[in-house]
Amino acid sequence: MKNILVIDGGPRRNMNTAALCDAFAEGAKSVSPEIEVERVRLYDLPPYKGCMSCMACKLKGRASLVCKFKDGLLPVLEAVATADGLALASPIYMGTRTAMAQAFLERIVFPWLSYHDFSCTVPKKMPVAVLYTMNATEQFLPLLDKQLGMGEQMLANLGPVERVLAFNTYQVKDYSRYEFAPDAAETKQAWRDAHWDSDLAAARDAGRRMAEKVMA
Repeated sequence: MKNILVIDGGPRRNMNTAALCDAFAEGAKSVSPEIEVERVRLYDLPPYKGCMSCMACKLKGRASLVCKFKDGLLPVLEAVATADGLALASPIYMGTRTAMAQAFLERIVFPWLSYHDFSCTVPKKMPVAVLYTMNATEQFLPLLDKQLGMGEQMLANLGPVERVLAFNTYQVKDYSRYEFAPDAAETKQAWRDAHWDSDLAAARDAGRRMAEKVMA
């Protein structure tokens, strides 16, 4: 069996990011019965933190490419090190990934970096996908590129990174209950009607492409 890990860095179980994860997993599973997709919801894990700067991964004679700090994230980091493909999904908050997704990135990336010669070594090469959902529209993409680019460059040490973007997504299911602009519900619905199915299709296609690479 080939294993693809889908890491959901969003807080809500049944909204946009979760739906993209579902679509991605569906696309991956469609390629072969030999593809196993494991979903991990970061917000459901026992408490964990970002990098603690404990330097345990850099100890002489005991250096590790996997974070050694023992908390709720450690089993996930260990699973990534042996996976055949990785997808990281997150809504965009304040121009970047959620704090939970950022903490995951810190913990997965820092052990790869050598302070001896500043080379970067990963436990295993694999294809990578990032899936983002956001209230922002496409005009903000240049700003988001700057915010998201560093993390994606580090993930590219694993292998090629494919990006799936869903812009202007629903923030709530019932806009009448919240303080939004008077036309928010109508404009959001119009955008969703025009784009959401293609957003899901893009995630599904990305999952299929990753599975094809894994099986090749």
